[in-house]
Amino acid sequence: MSASDEIPDYHGWHVQPPRPDHAQVAWYTPARRVPRIRVSVHTCGCQAVVYELCAAGGQGFVRRTDRAEKTVHETAWMAAAAARRVFELILSGRIA
Repeated sequence: MSASDEIPDYHGWHVQPPRPDHAQVAWYTPARRVPRIRVSVHTCGCQAVVYELCAAGGQGFVRRTDRAEKTVHETAWMAAAAARRVFELILSGRIA
């Protein structure tokens, strides 16, 4: 038995399609505010658009990378708990 047989592939979270009544997220051009950013959780890399829940400087935000468009945007920086809630709403399709 090899290691690949023991560990199943992990693709990460998949974002649900936006609901008809979804709200819009304000996306901003990233600004280099801190030397390091920690990614807490991310969506699946098999998708063209990847979302990351990030933390830095005592705050949190969501980063959106669109590999097809070659763009990176982020939400406003906020309390870590609020950023986690935004990430969860994006995953569920309630906001886009």
